[in-house]
Parts: sequence; structure tokens; C-alpha cells
Amino acid sequence: MPKVILKLENDISTDDIYPGRFMATVLPAETPQFAFFDRTDFNASLNAKAFPPGSIIVGGENFGCGSSREQACSTLKGHDVAVVARSVARIFLQNSINLGLRVVICPGLEAGEGDELEITADQVLNRTTGRAFDQVQLPAARKGIMDAGGLIPYTRARLMAKA
Repeated sequence: MPKVILKLENDISTDDIYPGRFMATVLPAETPQFAFFDRTDFNASLNAKAFPPGSIIVGGENFGCGSSREQACSTLKGHDVAVVARSVARIFLQNSINLGLRVVICPGLEAGEGDELEITADQVLNRTTGRAFDQVQLPAARKGIMDAGGLIPYTRARLMAKA
């Protein structure tokens, strides 16, 4: 069962997720090392692969606000984490869809670090507290792109299906 590895407050900016001073490094294979770089203990744990794939970062309102840098999504995808937040900035959400970063919008979510969360088709279940929270559903096309791993894998699969 995936656990919450980091609980964040409201208005987490893309500069917190992927600091602008590392914008010279934009390759998805290289960006993960800079995830939450200024949160040094958490960054070190991520880079040491201390968390299992599918672990969850919980955000408050307006997660991913700020610039349009897609590296904020690729840095998290590189660590194979999911984001569950009360709300997500529009550009961050679109970049997440395009890159295949799993993002779940759950306005009423209550969860803390170490809580076990189960993400179903329409809810987030906090197995630690026994509470269930409704999630905001993405349109089917956008969800399909995210589930396929991003826009490129989605398009590739659709083109191969036609061949």
C-alpha cells in the first residue's frame, strides 16, 4: 500500500519542486536529482531511493503554482511518485498529463506523512484513518493520456493501433 512520504502546505511552487537555478538541466533522465533540492533531507532520501515506487506526495491547495516549467513534473516522475493534492495549478496539471505524472485532485483530503493511501477510480482512501475522500475526475481523454504514461506514449499507442 503506497504511503505518504511528504506532506506539504498550500501554494507549493514549481521553484520549490524544481529550483530555477537548475534550468540548464532539462533532460528527464537528469532532472530527478534536483527534486525538492532545497528540502535537503527529503531530496537526499529521494536520491537514495529510500521510498518505494508509487509513494505519494500530498499537497494542499494550488500545488505546482508558479512557472510553466515542465521539469517540475519530470523531476517527480523520475522518482516514480504520485501527487495527491487538494487542488493543482492549471499548467502543472497539464504538464503532468503530458508527461504521465500521476496526479490526483482530492479537495477534502486529510492525510499525514506515513499514512497509507489507496487511490481508487473515484476516491482516495486513507487506510490509516479509515476515511474516504472523493476525487475530482479528469476528462476521459486527459486521464487516458496520463494513464498511458504521457502524450508521447499515448500517441504512439494510438498510431500503432491504426497500423
